[in-house]
Amino acid sequence: MIWIRSTCVLSFILFCAHIAAVSIKHLSEGNVHDEDFDEQRDISEINFAEGLDLFQGDILLRNSRNGLRDPNTRWKFPIPYILADNLGLNAKGAILYAFEMFRLRSCVDFKPYEGESSYIIFQKFSGCWSEVGDQHVGQNLSIGQGCDYKAIIEHEILHALGFYHEQSRTDRDDYVNIWWDEILPGFEHNFNTYDDSFITDLNTPYDYESLMHYEPFSFNKNESAPTITAKIPEFNTIIGQRLDFSATDLERLNRMYNCTTTHTLLDHCAFEKANICGMIQGTRDDADWVHEDSSQPGQVDHTLVGQCTGAGYFMHFSTRLGVTEEAALLESRVLYPKRKQQCLQFFYKMTGSPSDRLVIWVKRDDSTGNVRKLVKVQTFQGDLDQNWKIAHVTLREETKFRYLFQGSKGDPQNSNGGIYLDDITLTETPCPTGVWTVRNFSQVLQSTVKGDKLLSPRFYNSEGYGFGLTLYPHGRASYSPSGYLGVAFHLCSGENDAILEWPVENRQVIMTILDQEPDARNRMSSSMVFTTSKSQTSSAINDSVIWDRPSIVGSYHKDCDCFRSIDWGWSNFLSHEMLKRKSFLKNDDLILFVDFEGTFPDFPE
Repeated sequence: MIWIRSTCVLSFILFCAHIAAVSIKHLSEGNVHDEDFDEQRDISEINFAEGLDLFQGDILLRNSRNGLRDPNTRWKFPIPYILADNLGLNAKGAILYAFEMFRLRSCVDFKPYEGESSYIIFQKFSGCWSEVGDQHVGQNLSIGQGCDYKAIIEHEILHALGFYHEQSRTDRDDYVNIWWDEILPGFEHNFNTYDDSFITDLNTPYDYESLMHYEPFSFNKNESAPTITAKIPEFNTIIGQRLDFSATDLERLNRMYNCTTTHTLLDHCAFEKANICGMIQGTRDDADWVHEDSSQPGQVDHTLVGQCTGAGYFMHFSTRLGVTEEAALLESRVLYPKRKQQCLQFFYKMTGSPSDRLVIWVKRDDSTGNVRKLVKVQTFQGDLDQNWKIAHVTLREETKFRYLFQGSKGDPQNSNGGIYLDDITLTETPCPTGVWTVRNFSQVLQSTVKGDKLLSPRFYNSEGYGFGLTLYPHGRASYSPSGYLGVAFHLCSGENDAILEWPVENRQVIMTILDQEPDARNRMSSSMVFTTSKSQTSSAINDSVIWDRPSIVGSYHKDCDCFRSIDWGWSNFLSHEMLKRKSFLKNDDLILFVDFEGTFPDFPE
């Protein structure tokens, strides 16, 4: 972990928890035909293949003005943009998705072009590249073939916002080695450093995790020899990461643009401070939620997984004593939404009676300016699973409101525990459609080999299509490199198939492995985006479209009593090294999200 919440280093020892066994499909003749996208290539490799020789590999220099030093190159928000007609549908959807990442983590915002003099036009030229800073005219940003990935788009937008590459800073040689003899002749200039008159680090340390760092094999002439390595060897598998912004990337961005808030993060609480994030106890209930830490046996928080002495807090409502239907209310502060939809994400566990309830309410403005109109939103019932679980609740609030957690005792005489809450996040974004938790994942890794796969439950989208995920703990058998998780998407037959349109095309698929870092701004989740198309066919089904009706082109699976189509995805979705380094595994749980909607999600501009 890079983020340290107390004086101890977080090791996140993986605990083993009881859960029903996961069905693992071993490689067989019947499932060798699933399809893979080409491996995601890095920007330098894409641009070299296109014959481009740009400044630092992907920067188009129009003039000598410096995006970091010259305040006249700072953008005013929102930034006007145009999505050119030559972009594919997937590239357009991926760009809009990248915009949402900026809105969640910073004050950077975008709006459709309306005649402004400064704007960015996203186009499909050769390669991935951008200019640096606001040039005060319409400027191009190229999302060429192979560039339509979230992290690559974020990288190029950071250039447009004024940032150069990490390894070009003045003190670079204190942190990495450049192997000049391994660089392609004529490309040595891409490894130059620049003094403080040209590049500033904004008073931040060298960042091996930066989204703006070269990968080890950039511009190499020998495919087995790196051109850049870290002086701290453990970072050799980290530099050049293309997951998401690092914490330092965001610190620099927010310093440069004096950001004090973000656009779509409304609230966040890990309960690590005594003020419990401004939340208040209800005044008309029977009891209170209690702010507790992980010092008691069997009481482990979700934020730090009990690994830090004197830290790791959560909220707890005991259901062991008292009478049935006694309740405790925990209310948020008053919140002021800008959009019309919110997603409340939190982690909870219920260790008492199966009759216990956790109820989510909202308090709305009663039209007099007072936030007191109660509306029940969703109820979670006690169960026999005493692990931390992730929950998502969709809210649709347009004026000021509070959200509330009500804990209710179901059967105190037969309860040996209570209700726990931790790591609350409220964003003005849609909740994920499908959420899949794979428990005991370290055991899954040990008991599987390359080619083995796990299948998710069936999910339904708003149109009624059934779909699911395939998880390859060690990648597909056909993928040569080892040490990677593979994730792929497939359709499932369902109750609505008779009236749906087939094949289903021009729908955007977003697959995510969640970094469970409690602060959504600092998560480095791995996400891949693609758009279904009639061009996606397979010889295994006589060159039929993969996205045709699953009962026609798929195969029957007992686990869901449904037909599943051939899957389509990536064998190198996330490296095992990064899986262990970040917070992708907490309590040994791997959490995956999947969405399957129209190509342009309903992201308000």
